Amino acid sequence: FNYPTNMTFFTTPELLEIGDIPMTSMFEKPNRTEALKYYRRVADHYDLDIRQYEKVTHITGSDGNFTVHALDRDGCARQYAGRKVILATGYYDIPNRLNVPGGDSEKVIHYYKEPHPYFDLDVAVIGAKNSAAIAALELFWTGARVTLIHRGDRISDKVKYWIKPNIENRIKSGEVKAYFNTAVLEVKPRSLVLQTPEGEKEIPNDYVFCMTGYRPDFEFM
Repeated sequence: FNYPTNMTFFTTPELLEIGDIPMTSMFEKPNRTEALKYYRRVADHYDLDIRQYEKVTHITGSDGNFTVHALDRDGCARQYAGRKVILATGYYDIPNRLNVPGGDSEKVIHYYKEPHPYFDLDVAVIGAKNSAAIAALELFWTGARVTLIHRGDRISDKVKYWIKPNIENRIKSGEVKAYFNTAVLEVKPRSLVLQTPEGEKEIPNDYVFCMTGYRPDFEFM
């Protein structure tokens, strides 16, 4: 739902297959568009009863006799009965926030989509795992002035092997500025205040990509 527009999966088509329907890709690893096309084909093949743009508000009943209460996009109440209920809400519903002054401003983005709107702007990427590394590289390649900020001392060892040396080389060459062992203290309209190992530092900034992870909606559960 919130995957980057041009995302390429880190796995092969065979491992994404559902049921008995084969998935094909033009390349070794499928991209988001190919995956969405495949999921639509699966939904059509199995004639799935999908109720789009409805929000589940609560669930009543007990095992063998549940009622799911929902609101459609017009605000009308809907109810669905079922013997079992599966909560498959994913892991990307609630972003981990900065919890600093200005951390909830519009310039702070928790879902990276694409780099093109940020050409010739000062952008910060917070984090050092796959999502952060990919966002930093794509923003750099598209002409943004990129600063990577991470509370740890290096790029995560969990970053994919074909991405890690790329971002590390950009940092080593100075093409991407990196602050390690660093935390954001404040988000201002045109700058960021950082706590670095050398003390407080303020850097120019237009947008912040907060790639600090997500968590399931345990409150709903």
